[in-house]
Amino acid sequence: MLDRLESLLDRFPVSARLLQGGQVGGHWVPAQAASQPLLHLLSQGGVELVDSDGSRLRIDQPSVLLYARPRDHRFNIDDGLQVPLVTAGLRFEAGEASPVADALPSPVCLPLADLLGSNAVLGVLFEEAFAQRCGRQAMLDRLFELVIIQVLRTLMENGQIQVGLLAGMGHPRLRHALVAMHEQPAEEWSLQALAERAGMSRSAFAEGFREVIGSTPGQYLQAWRTRLVQQALRRGQPLKRIAGDVGYGSEAALSRAFKAQTGQSPREWRSAAM
Repeated sequence: MLDRLESLLDRFPVSARLLQGGQVGGHWVPAQAASQPLLHLLSQGGVELVDSDGSRLRIDQPSVLLYARPRDHRFNIDDGLQVPLVTAGLRFEAGEASPVADALPSPVCLPLADLLGSNAVLGVLFEEAFAQRCGRQAMLDRLFELVIIQVLRTLMENGQIQVGLLAGMGHPRLRHALVAMHEQPAEEWSLQALAERAGMSRSAFAEGFREVIGSTPGQYLQAWRTRLVQQALRRGQPLKRIAGDVGYGSEAALSRAFKAQTGQSPREWRSAAM
């Protein structure tokens, strides 16, 4: 059985790097907030998050806070408190084109107690963050990456996202069709074949897919192929090879589909992206 998260993260991985760990009090502003995605872990509550749009979120228990896209924000710590906080910078493969980043609301705030299977990981992470041991940076970077997987798993399993990729990945039937497209993008997927993967009738599958994912299966497959093409272009792969890998019969067919999706030819897009 294919793993729905593995099929996504194998192609578009997320990496993390520890930025800071320590006690914070008063008004604390993450210096990197406007320049990169961030993941914060707070081991206690007593914090108000203030977003750049002026919205405020009260955090009264140990929590994880994930900004999948760069965005200014600050923390107001209750008077007299010093809150242990650990922050990592994130790198999504493909940057803004990452389907993982694109699928996440920003910010995501979850109580640490809600993270599925996280107790052991979080215990080691907080212990390492406030100690000075050899290999600390490397260990914390890997532990943060485990936390990201646990956040994604929790959002899917608990149905906390109603529309989009993660909602579809959490759906008991639609997820089978999504994994099939992710794993075999070069396949000429028909509506009937995808419905069979999902164990649904054609009409129920088509309607359910639109409601949960927010697009038709054909539109989703085209968008997924485009993301794969962009990733391959960044890696310098030739168009002829890319065309075969993602299901186009020729470079010309790939270029037409890519331009219809992005408004640029593959070469124009690569020149602008590099």
